[in-house]
Amino acid sequence: MGRSHVAHLNGIPIFYERSGAGRPLVMVHGNGEDHSIFREAEALLRQSFDCILVDSRGHGRSGRVPELHYTDMAKDMLALLERLELRNVLFYGFSDGGIVGLLTASQTDRIGTLVVSGANLRPEGVKPGLLAQLRLRQLLRPDPLAALMLREPDIRDEQLRAIRCETLVLAGSRDLIRESETRHIANTIPEAKLRILEGEDHGSYIVHSETIARILLEYS
Repeated sequence: MGRSHVAHLNGIPIFYERSGAGRPLVMVHGNGEDHSIFREAEALLRQSFDCILVDSRGHGRSGRVPELHYTDMAKDMLALLERLELRNVLFYGFSDGGIVGLLTASQTDRIGTLVVSGANLRPEGVKPGLLAQLRLRQLLRPDPLAALMLREPDIRDEQLRAIRCETLVLAGSRDLIRESETRHIANTIPEAKLRILEGEDHGSYIVHSETIARILLEYS
């Protein structure tokens, strides 16, 4: 485990853990999770990277807000990169964190490499079964986390084309994201690479897994 820190950004306390040394690596989790999903990966990554594992606003040990928006989460990441004076960052985002990564990388030159897993550009980019589950969840027990996924994101192609850093787009062959959505992201970001991991689902190679660490180590 790394050292715990809290940065007050955009009026919200943002929690992160920091460990290791080397190229800065910022890792952002998915919806309803926190930085601890990367614990197994961090054990390998901190030998080669300055690992910064962040809890997004409304998650983990970061501050709560009445509503969640991906654009606000991206503003937090932009502010954190500036606060820590980070350059040539390897930014890794999973699911919601991948959405935040796309938005952040489109607005800064502090990110040298972007890796996203299981990101979507709009709610319809996820498979119909998940959308149905989210709608039912909202009917039974309204939840800002589900509400976020039902109304956002809304990332346009011009935002993707504004991403100029080295980019790798990942998804599992059994992902919750439509493969057409994943391929569109990779095809629209200039010179982005695509990797579909056979047999993996949305989070099987990420959550409490060393597999994602081995992929990220290619960029140390």
